[in-house]
Amino acid sequence: MGTSADRTAGSGGAWTPLKHATASYVRGLTSGSPSTRTYAQRVLARHVPVLGGAGGAAAGARAGRSGVQRLGALLAGVGGTGLENTLTSLGLATLVGRTRFDVLDELITFIAGDGDDLDSQAARDAACDVLDEVFGDADTWTELTDTVEMTVSRENLLTMLETFLAQYVYNRVPVIAERLSRITDLHAVRQADEEMRQIIQVLVSLRIPDDPFIVDWAGPEGRQIAEDTVRMTYEALQGLDGDAQ
Repeated sequence: MGTSADRTAGSGGAWTPLKHATASYVRGLTSGSPSTRTYAQRVLARHVPVLGGAGGAAAGARAGRSGVQRLGALLAGVGGTGLENTLTSLGLATLVGRTRFDVLDELITFIAGDGDDLDSQAARDAACDVLDEVFGDADTWTELTDTVEMTVSRENLLTMLETFLAQYVYNRVPVIAERLSRITDLHAVRQADEEMRQIIQVLVSLRIPDDPFIVDWAGPEGRQIAEDTVRMTYEALQGLDGDAQ
């Protein structure tokens, strides 16, 4: 369920409409209401003011912005020059020849930080989801190298970056995980989890000028792409509900 259960809920102000929307969503799930998607959109819209509005939410998304850049640099490098050369160029040469656990653990920290705050925790969970997809069931170094170089392509690099950002945004939503944990119907919980992730995923769109493999992800170009995408995502989320201020 991400990291949002760890976020302490506040009271008053923007928290009130968010809590009302969340309560309606949970009731709809447990009663089998056909309007759960509308309720989910309302929850996502109303969590943005709690984070300071679209501008504040984007400004506070430090691990999300840097995570897009670092994941972009990793995936573009792997797709271009291979895993070993990419790790070396990123200062991670000590990972060459290591097994899955060591490689993924270090790469998650490289992308998202050490998880010392909620923002970094949200990014780490998102990075873990994407890297699990990138490396599949590979375990040994040879398997990791072969798998990742077949998995990463120009066609799916952007999809992976968008998935990372969508998962990260979902993990930052307060209240939801705690409220969903009260539901005893596991099918309803899974439905809600998937529904909200899909809504966010549709709204995330990285706009790049050309081939994603030649974008300077670690430099100003990558930083601007990350900043613009995060900001536009939160603006789109807040716009899902006309009542969200």
